[in-house]
Amino acid sequence: MRILVSGGTGFIGSHTTVELIKSGHEVVIFDNLSNSKIDVLDSIQTLTGVKPKFFKADMLNKDDLKQIFEEYKKENKNFDAVIHFAGLKAVGESVAKPVMYYKNNIAGTLNLIEVMNEYNCKKIIFSSSATVYGSPKSVPISEDFELHTTNPYGNTKLMQENILSDITVADKEWSVVLLRYFNPIGAHESGLIGEDPNGIPNNLMPYIVKVADKKIEILGVFGDDYDTPDGTGVRDYIHVVDLARGHVCALNKVVNSTGVNIYNLGTGKGYSVLDVVKTFEKVNNVPVPYVIKGRRPGDIAECYANPAKAKEELNWEAEFDLERMCKDAWNYVKTNK
Repeated sequence: MRILVSGGTGFIGSHTTVELIKSGHEVVIFDNLSNSKIDVLDSIQTLTGVKPKFFKADMLNKDDLKQIFEEYKKENKNFDAVIHFAGLKAVGESVAKPVMYYKNNIAGTLNLIEVMNEYNCKKIIFSSSATVYGSPKSVPISEDFELHTTNPYGNTKLMQENILSDITVADKEWSVVLLRYFNPIGAHESGLIGEDPNGIPNNLMPYIVKVADKKIEILGVFGDDYDTPDGTGVRDYIHVVDLARGHVCALNKVVNSTGVNIYNLGTGKGYSVLDVVKTFEKVNNVPVPYVIKGRRPGDIAECYANPAKAKEELNWEAEFDLERMCKDAWNYVKTNK
């Protein structure tokens, strides 16, 4: 199949592109490179033997998107589906800059949907998030849990889910798969692609590796007074390659059905911030000094998945454990020093 991947040079997008190509699909990427680097295309080629077609495009510019679809229309080709990763994704930043998040994530997705509809491409896999569950009343979290967001980033994800769901009611030809990610970390075992955010990291693992690499002096742990075993926040960390393979499994679902299908992509296990720090130190034999700080606005105590539905309907489940995630994340840094 020919798949258009928005945000395809980013952390999850690049790993998914590799898995798509390995599974025999043709991948076309567009990205504005605001939080990724063009060099990742060379790494994808090294890993797969294929350099995907790339467009530097911003989803806030509808003409950029039309240019991509128009080029393939000229060749009498169409995209079989879109996998939509592009968007701003940091909880803390969204609290500080909500207007930027609403404008980019909502308006950009509306542009993409309108252009897809114009060119009769009505199959989309959307990169959603466990943040749509807010502060859940219990764990593990199933797809039928009440949705309640606690920060602007989560609000934008839930709004995008609602928009995509409403489209399928209005037009029965649309097929939407919503993949609710938990916390992707790790990197490709080759060390060629991984998480390399621009500026100061917003997520735990890239912050840990920068402290381990002495690029940042100390890790700030936000809160040690949550109702969890060690007081720090508990999350479901999933290896990014496992997550990428989940998208390949979801492709068959999105192209062979209509309406909305929703899946959690997680391991079903919760690890605290200090679990991750201590595991990283142990498997990589490197210190990660940390200091406890106050809670971060918008954060919750505990969040991990019930991934049974994805196993049953997509034949997918996570394979890699926390030790492997920590090893691969550090190997990416060492490989790219």
